[in-house]
Amino acid sequence: MNNTPYNRIAGQSVERLTALSDGIFAVAMTLLVLDLRVSVSTEQPALNALFHIAVWDDTLERTVLGALGALSPKLLTYLMSFLTLGIFWVGQQTQLNHFARSDRNLTWIHLTYLLAVSLIPFSTALLSSNIGSRVALVVYWLNILMLGVVLLVSLRYAWRVGLIKDEIPTEMFSTNQRRIFVAQALYAFGAALCVINTYWSIAFIVLAQLNYATAPRIPFLNRL
Repeated sequence: MNNTPYNRIAGQSVERLTALSDGIFAVAMTLLVLDLRVSVSTEQPALNALFHIAVWDDTLERTVLGALGALSPKLLTYLMSFLTLGIFWVGQQTQLNHFARSDRNLTWIHLTYLLAVSLIPFSTALLSSNIGSRVALVVYWLNILMLGVVLLVSLRYAWRVGLIKDEIPTEMFSTNQRRIFVAQALYAFGAALCVINTYWSIAFIVLAQLNYATAPRIPFLNRL
């Protein structure tokens, strides 16, 4: 079946795959912010509004500050998920830039990857609404694990069937593979911290993500 003429020519455009990926990531990143909603009445008396009289309303200010404080778990998970999508977008784009061409199987591998990307807003909303739940944290981690596993499968498949550009050195394959393994190990350790407290898990995952996003000039961290 896979050797039919159609299957031999299907899904060969890396450029179209890149364009689709960019669109899915953009939508997923945008959907994250839709969970940030503050319901606070800021209505002022009509007379004050008419004459633009600024009145300091202690009750209103406390209400707004309280609403922002209540929103902090959602802000935290929003930051974590935006970093997650940013890091995995960079990882996928790096791989796509190394491909000389694609094929039907590689295209479907990356479509599976985009499936995991599209689930991030859901797993984020679940965690932000139940930030103390270990189950919600594990669901979120499984989403990250799916992203890493599929990215690794893509890399190994493309290398095995000769879809990598000739000028890409062999060391690059080992480096990218090691980077995925280490990152997933860090995420797994962070998820395991939920046994103590889910906030510990989130804090560790965010720190690991900041390391990958900023690439600090620390020899040990640069090897991760």
